[in-house]
Amino acid sequence: MAEVQEIVDRTPADAAARRRTFAIISHPDAGKTTLTEHLLLMGGAIHMAGEVKAKRDRRRARSDWMKIEQERGISVTTAVMTFEYGGVVFNLLDTPGHEDFSEDTYRTLTAADSAIMVIDAAKGIEAQTRKLFEVCRLRDIPIITFVNKMDREARDPFSLMDEIADTLQLHVTPAMWPVGSGLNFRGVMDFATDMFLPFGRDGAAPIGHNRLAEVLSAEEQAHLAEESALARGGYPQFDLQTYREGHLTPVYFGAALKNFAVKELIEGLSRNAPTPRPQPAEQRTVSPSEDKVTGFVFKVQANMDPNHRDRVAFMRVCSGHFERGMKLKQAGSGKTISVHNPILFFAQSRATVDEAWPGDIIGIPNHGVLRVGDTLTEGEDLVFTGIPNFAPEILRRVRLADPMKAKHLQRALEALAEEGVTQVFRPKIGAQWYVGVVGQLQLDVLRSRIAAEYDLDVGFETALFETARWVSSDDPAELKKFVDANQGQLAEDRDGAPVFMAKSAWELRYVAERNPKIKFTATKERRHHAA
Repeated sequence: MAEVQEIVDRTPADAAARRRTFAIISHPDAGKTTLTEHLLLMGGAIHMAGEVKAKRDRRRARSDWMKIEQERGISVTTAVMTFEYGGVVFNLLDTPGHEDFSEDTYRTLTAADSAIMVIDAAKGIEAQTRKLFEVCRLRDIPIITFVNKMDREARDPFSLMDEIADTLQLHVTPAMWPVGSGLNFRGVMDFATDMFLPFGRDGAAPIGHNRLAEVLSAEEQAHLAEESALARGGYPQFDLQTYREGHLTPVYFGAALKNFAVKELIEGLSRNAPTPRPQPAEQRTVSPSEDKVTGFVFKVQANMDPNHRDRVAFMRVCSGHFERGMKLKQAGSGKTISVHNPILFFAQSRATVDEAWPGDIIGIPNHGVLRVGDTLTEGEDLVFTGIPNFAPEILRRVRLADPMKAKHLQRALEALAEEGVTQVFRPKIGAQWYVGVVGQLQLDVLRSRIAAEYDLDVGFETALFETARWVSSDDPAELKKFVDANQGQLAEDRDGAPVFMAKSAWELRYVAERNPKIKFTATKERRHHAA
């Protein structure tokens, strides 16, 4: 890989041109992990099917490394995997499929330039797919759709296409068309090459129209001719600009478990997905072709290696040519950080890298200096925007079994809050901490990680409060008056920003109506404020 880079990647613009940084979104069980595995297999990042997900413990899902993930078979953290295929460098961001982790997914999508949406051929659009799609829409992220599990009983392809169009309000265009499904799945006609890909024959070459009789009955041929003509005529043609603007999705049909149509999918991604996009900052828009390095932290993961309490900040490189040992300035605090051991990720294995380019995701080991939302530059005062905190939907009071370990608990909670696993609030009155999460499963993960990584026994009690909002005002005197009058319901987040905790949604509305000069907000930009 390094040799190829020496030939090709001489400037940030050259390097960006051959980078595709994408995420995979899906409902749990639609086949995302299996698809991830086969993409990595094709790129040589793993060497045997089953390294990403297998029955044996050592060969558990390579991207699902946390203990609770292994026990429950779900992805709860976002892994980053880099691989090369056909001269293109792919940075794959694997997102949690479980809805309780949609906040982590949202932040991950800030680092992706495009996405693959995986849909179960029998179930169509499911709740979590829809939720994640809305996140992509907020950012105009272009999407390629992969209808998976065609080798099982599936719905009619026209009804699936129409459901995608109607449910997501998105134009659809077939990139290929299937013949049959389940036991009668024969393969797909690839519209890009006008060749038929037969299913179930390992290594079978694509077949031209003149040889279709070798794999399809006369009835199947007639059916394919009729349906593919309808599909081509009834849906819009693929248009690169409309796709890249996020308005049109090309639809592929395949079977990830059997590695069928995965090659065509990755080639379509290589051909059409956007290269690293310009990134909005408060001061200006940053182009990937600029010479100076800029980047932002979209995720922090503590204790990836339980033997070394390490904390790795995942940074998306937005511009410039990053080199190992470089000094980068942390916007906001003004601190300078020397990056001596930047990491590139191949599922769970990691390699120290000497360089990275726009679109690449590197891991920066640090001891709590870097946080989600931080901007790093070669000196410019710049703050990238668009990485939010979400107001929690569940608030719980933290109960510590051993009160003597209160300081230890504070460190654990603050470290996990840095990752965005949870939000931590400290009430103005009283000593007990509150944690805020989007979903119940996050509490289970939190408890299990505090026990495994910090050796603390904690419980979560139903709190008096149900929901929380950040409060602010254009008039500092009004904010002070509100804070003073509501001490019993106020807390601070880890940045010291005031948070109003309400007993119910009704109370929140009531208090907001009574205090028109106070803003109650459900999201807050994440960034490092100067100390």
